[in-house]
Amino acid sequence: MEQKPLIYFGHPINFYNTPDEERLLRLISRNFPQYAIENPNQLHHQEGYKKYKAQFGNGMRYYFEEVLPRMKAGIFLCFEDGMFGKGVFGEAEFISSRGNPIWEVNLEEQIREMILDPKRCLTVEQTRKRIYPQ
Repeated sequence: MEQKPLIYFGHPINFYNTPDEERLLRLISRNFPQYAIENPNQLHHQEGYKKYKAQFGNGMRYYFEEVLPRMKAGIFLCFEDGMFGKGVFGEAEFISSRGNPIWEVNLEEQIREMILDPKRCLTVEQTRKRIYPQ
């Protein structure tokens, strides 16, 4: 049986294991039936992240070296104000730089082609403040 190409669902970790994540996964599946979804919210990805963080001091390197090179497309969740976290934006840039299509999705379930506008990319510090509010 031929396997479907992979579409990566990049989204902030504060959306992991939430009803919004489940809803958006169903939406992506309906709108992109030609792809299998690669969700970073899986135990083997969390373990890979931890391994790279311990070994290299940067867990995100795991995604850029092990996961993203296998992707044929990407769809990325923006925050409510249309901004993207630093890691999510970087993942989108990586997939796009390889000539693969990318889309963005929001919580209102609107999907559109993603244009990589650096003005919509938060800094690491700004991203952390949104993901880990005090």
